[in-house]
Formats: sequence, C-alpha cells, structure tokens
Amino acid sequence: MESKSYLDELIVRYPVLDSIKEDIIKAYEVLEECYENGNKLLIAGNGGSASDAEHIVGELMKSFIKPRHMEEEFISKLISCDEQYGKELGAKLQGGLPAIALSVHNSLNTAFLNDVDGLLCYAQEVCGYGKEGDVLLGISTSGNAENIIYAAVTAKAKGMKVIGLTGKDGGRLRERSDTCIIVPEFETYKIQELHLPIYHTLCLMLEERFFQ
Repeated sequence: MESKSYLDELIVRYPVLDSIKEDIIKAYEVLEECYENGNKLLIAGNGGSASDAEHIVGELMKSFIKPRHMEEEFISKLISCDEQYGKELGAKLQGGLPAIALSVHNSLNTAFLNDVDGLLCYAQEVCGYGKEGDVLLGISTSGNAENIIYAAVTAKAKGMKVIGLTGKDGGRLRERSDTCIIVPEFETYKIQELHLPIYHTLCLMLEERFFQ
C-alpha cells in the first residue's frame, strides 16, 4: 500500500477530517524532509497529549506494521564487534525513525520546574536537544498550552520547523507553527479521539516511505 492510500483510508474512516486533508499532507511533508536529512522529531504534550507523544515515539522507533530489518552492512559491524551478541542483535534490532517524547524526563523536568520555571521545561529540552532541521510536534487540544508555546518559539529560534496538532480554532500555537493540523471539534475528548488516527496515519506513511 502506498503512503497516499493510508491517507485516503483515513478520510474514508473519518470523513470529518476531509476538510483538513491538505494540512495532514503538509505535516507529512515536513516530517519526510526531516527524516530524509537525518534529523529527529521532538514531541510535546500535556495530560492525554503527553501520552500521545509517547505513543507516537513507539510507532516511529520500532516496527509499526512493516518489518524493519537491519542493513547487512550494520549487521556485519555488530558481528565484528562481538560475534555472539552481534548475531542476536542483527536478527532482532529494528530500524527506527528518531523521535523523543519530552514528557518522560522526570528528573530533568522536575529539577527545572523547581529551580527555574515549570512552564519552560519543554523549552529547555528543545534548547538542549534541538538542532537546525529537526521538527517539534506540539500537541495541544486548545492550541493555547503555555509550555507548548514556549517550546515552539524556542524551536523556531533553533532553526527547527514546528507542527501543531490542535482543535478548536488552533489557538496561539497555530500562528507559531509552520503547519497546523486543527481537527474540527471543540470538546477536548473529541479532539483527542481524532488526533490518534491522524498521527497513526502519519506514522504509517513515514514507515512506508523509509522502510519499503
């Protein structure tokens, strides 16, 4: 199945998303360029959206629905380092698309919260991890989460692109994003229910592109 087919299937299953199809395509193109150039994705969200961030990492960093076998050259390097363990690693390791959920670094985030400013925890991580060409995916159902906004501004200053995943009117994140996917819902749980099939589709499209 080609990448476009995954998007077509998404619209068939969720017709309400047809109005934002072009925005989903734009987000995919930003991610595709990021990975083509050897860069990484940073993901930030609060509450349920923090769980979504971790969920996305799980789909990108290992096999989603396709096998992602290691290249023979890398398997040979593993074996040359250690024949016993290298063979097992070569057989079991999977190709990954680099992605980091910013919500999982509890020691760093709580230290920064205690010592500096809790609203800037994600911005600090973007400042430390982010490089030009990387992408920040900011997930906020309202588009107005202050810590996501701070992270987006920091990302732009680092030469990164910003994708917003929101609802309602997109909030202040919309104007600070290179592209913003705004699902046509207004209640938080309904917005979150549409975020999941969107990011699943993006992950499927990326896997199709990079792991033929």
